[in-house]
Amino acid sequence: MKKIEIYTDGACRGNPGPGGWGAILVYGKFERELSGGEEQTTNNRMELTAAIAGLSALKEPCEVTLYSDSKYLVDAINLGWAAAWRARGWRRSAKEEAKNPDLWETLFSLLETHTVTFEWVRGHNGHDYNERCDRLATAAADSYRIQGDQI
Repeated sequence: MKKIEIYTDGACRGNPGPGGWGAILVYGKFERELSGGEEQTTNNRMELTAAIAGLSALKEPCEVTLYSDSKYLVDAINLGWAAAWRARGWRRSAKEEAKNPDLWETLFSLLETHTVTFEWVRGHNGHDYNERCDRLATAAADSYRIQGDQI
């Protein structure tokens, strides 16, 4: 299996508000940048979307290390929270629904194809790929804000 590194970030101008995501796939000396966004979304949805987009871009099963500054994403996978929410019918507790079950289901589907290790990196701390992902995500979010301001 190919060993791939994926770096991801999400951004939102307001929460909810215009949002963007960025992902950088690294395979040896090759890099591929991806980005996109939504006009009305949340930061956590963009963090999940970045991971999904990065994994979806892979054309074959791979061994992936996915780096994110989102504790929501990394802890929900590594600490088993998302799996527990899923097992309870997308409920965090008896009184509270889990957010973003559509995206979590998509992510779980991708985790069946790829062998993925999730690693947390501190955001805005000088990590080159994290900073690049942040620029991709904020540019995408800003493109929606600018469009909305011009209407």
